Amino acid sequence: MHLHELCGAWLDHPFWKTKFVLRDGEDLRKLRASAVQECWIDTAKGLDVRVPDTGVHLASSTARPLLSAQPRVMSVPISDLASAADVPARPPATTPLDEEVRRAAALCSASREAVASLHNEARMGRALDAEKCRPIVDEIASSVTRNAGALTSLARLKTHDDYTYMHSVAVCALMVSLARQLGLDEAEGREAGMAGLVHDMGKAMMPLEVLNKPGKLTEEEFAVIRNHPRLGHGLLAEGGAFSDGVLDVCLHHHERLDGKGYPDGLAGDAISRIARMGAVCDVYDAITSNRPYKVGWDPAESIAQMASWRKGQFDTAVFQAFVKSLGIYPNGSLVRMKSGRLAIVMEQNEKSLIAPRVKLFFSTQTQLAITPELLDLAEPGCTDAITGRESNKQWKFGHLDELWAGAQALQNLRAR
Repeated sequence: MHLHELCGAWLDHPFWKTKFVLRDGEDLRKLRASAVQECWIDTAKGLDVRVPDTGVHLASSTARPLLSAQPRVMSVPISDLASAADVPARPPATTPLDEEVRRAAALCSASREAVASLHNEARMGRALDAEKCRPIVDEIASSVTRNAGALTSLARLKTHDDYTYMHSVAVCALMVSLARQLGLDEAEGREAGMAGLVHDMGKAMMPLEVLNKPGKLTEEEFAVIRNHPRLGHGLLAEGGAFSDGVLDVCLHHHERLDGKGYPDGLAGDAISRIARMGAVCDVYDAITSNRPYKVGWDPAESIAQMASWRKGQFDTAVFQAFVKSLGIYPNGSLVRMKSGRLAIVMEQNEKSLIAPRVKLFFSTQTQLAITPELLDLAEPGCTDAITGRESNKQWKFGHLDELWAGAQALQNLRAR
């Protein structure tokens, strides 16, 4: 059945999108249990059905055209949909990493333009429309569902000019992935994704000469930047369409458990779980991104550094879930192998956090490049293993991102 629209608020139902093909018994069970009472279906597509209590054929002349004469849509009470027991549940499909990376590169470009548009509207004093943000969150969440490691890894590859906008895209993806790891339901996951997308909207109110300064900020300039959570919170609250959780992340994603954060100096239980999630995701993307005044840390190095800070800065349970969502050695990490070879981490392995799939490319014994070789460290009989992370400050390899993401995806990413 082709759902054309679910009638109700975005958070009233358990799905990322309101327009999709309903063919999974579990999805049907979720829909019948939700607060949505009615939906529109496109009877020109899919398998036609009859409404049980009236016998009216849904492809009848009462169908109401939307947008064009092609779709034939009709309002149907949720209670009249077929029994969920009649439709088998399907296991979620996982898209291969290389395929999803290519799709994610195009999504990054489109999302960057959408976030830039939101910032421009904010600078012109216009209230933000949550409905304009929702499709971006939907697409980002769909990518994370297809392959969690693709977009979360690719979005950290940003230029200085892109940083403000792409940071929002990256944190959105990281929040969705973290929400899934924490076992939050889909409504909570959507809220987390929305929070990640708009958490830094206050940056739109910052003086551009401070925001885009190609160097470290002075104390006075940093004091200006520290005001962005309050400005962003006011901006989102003015629109009146964002949830309390989204507003909370916008205002409190720079708070710390030890009370040394800003703007309110909250500590411990005074900081909500969703704000704690925002804090972890925000910091990770910031320290892995290249800035004019510093080169971003390697993903594995960043995880290690954050682990050393977590007692005072991050919630332990949230941080542990974050590491599980990305891996101890996240995609794109440079690692040394027991065999003496260097490798780039390609993809995580559900079987083990310390045994991802890697691509071997350099011999430390001969100090020469070797023919790239893919290796699944979790495969039975594999004798090689990661002995530790490596810093590219020493090696200065210029092709690490291309090794794991592929030349075409990087080209698409940088073409925006």
